[in-house]
Amino acid sequence: MIEGNVEPGVYQAIKSWQSWMLDERRYSRHSVDGYTHDLDGFLRFMKGHLGYLPGLTDLAALSIMDFRSYLAKRQEDGRESTSTARAMSTLRNFFRFLEQRELLSNPTIHTIRTRPVPKSIPRALTIEDALSVVATVGELSDEAWVGKRDQALLSVLYGCGLRIGEAIALNCSDVPGRSSNDMMRIIGKGNKQRLVPVLPVVRDLLSTYLQLRPFPIREMEPLFVGVRGARLNAGVAQRQVRQLRAMLGLPESFTPHALRHSFATHLLGGGGDFRTIQELLGHASLSSTQRYTEVDSVRLSSVYDAAHPRARRPQ
Repeated sequence: MIEGNVEPGVYQAIKSWQSWMLDERRYSRHSVDGYTHDLDGFLRFMKGHLGYLPGLTDLAALSIMDFRSYLAKRQEDGRESTSTARAMSTLRNFFRFLEQRELLSNPTIHTIRTRPVPKSIPRALTIEDALSVVATVGELSDEAWVGKRDQALLSVLYGCGLRIGEAIALNCSDVPGRSSNDMMRIIGKGNKQRLVPVLPVVRDLLSTYLQLRPFPIREMEPLFVGVRGARLNAGVAQRQVRQLRAMLGLPESFTPHALRHSFATHLLGGGGDFRTIQELLGHASLSSTQRYTEVDSVRLSSVYDAAHPRARRPQ
């Protein structure tokens, strides 16, 4: 994909960048694929913008007008501000890596500012819809073990609050035993570790899946696998979720990540405190967790407006 859009020197630098993210920074394969996709879009644009395959020297010489032309093209194509902000974050990451390896230096990239991204409020499912999603996903596959795999995977997202990348990175050795205080050790963003409790219902779904799975169960084997036995691709879960949206009439905002949002929102609604939820989610700062206050305040306002006598104002 990228190889035909750059000179060999840039291509080799990209391969080194990918290895650095995977091996040293411990990013998930899903995240690295996303960053690579963003970088590929930029390099495709620059190939057309410059009129030739960009090399390391060309990337070092890019001016502020070159970068602004890229941003203008994204705006012309109707790209959302959140998508553009993520793409620019990818570019800064890549150029910073090149500087650290002394392959090139382009200070201009660090002066580019994008439009402020509106702070989004996570959209959680209702408790009923979340439970229905886990129960129904097993019906989408003809093979019983695949259906149980998908149930176990979505139950881990909703029952443990995991990111999709964290879930598919689990190995068989990570599955807890049968004690009442079972915990799983999760390696999250930035190689940070956290412990999350595993509910009995989640543990049972994992156990059922493993009993039916037709591939060897060894400690360092992937927990969630595809039909050929390799580690499951996040795209498979995303495809199943799209089918569930249509089947259950759920909104477009329902993605695998929405189950993690639902986990946090339902914990908060049930009386969970911010610090505990922060630890369970693996958020680096409390401000990330506090977004769920806004979600819950919407629900509380709705209940107040519908039920409290003082909320009934004369028309």
